[in-house]
Amino acid sequence: MFGELQRHGFKLCVFAIRQLIDYTERIMKPEFENIPLVKTGKRFEIEIDGHFAFIDYREMGHQIALVHTEADPELAGTGAAVAVVEKTLAYIEENEKKLLPFCPYVFAYIKRHPEWKRIVDERFEGYDKL
Repeated sequence: MFGELQRHGFKLCVFAIRQLIDYTERIMKPEFENIPLVKTGKRFEIEIDGHFAFIDYREMGHQIALVHTEADPELAGTGAAVAVVEKTLAYIEENEKKLLPFCPYVFAYIKRHPEWKRIVDERFEGYDKL
């Protein structure tokens, strides 16, 4: 199952990774701090003026696999993708879950912000590359 998630996530996140390269040094912009993170059955999302930034996920017991990050085109360049990543990582930590960062956007974010490695499951195949 993880191999399938990994292949799926890496194919879908190419665009998001390009955006991350431009915004990796940023932290969440203040205008996103009070926007609530919503967890649905399939994704974590934030809504800004009727548009969404979201992360598709799979939850398996104490692990949460993040497989794809996306923002509506109207949110491109606003920092919404970074905000949904930070809020989702905080949720995972607050709920004492372990992260499987299959999405390349999330993986790259953690690599650039190694303080978040603390929530990554040490059994994750790419753990040593973070």
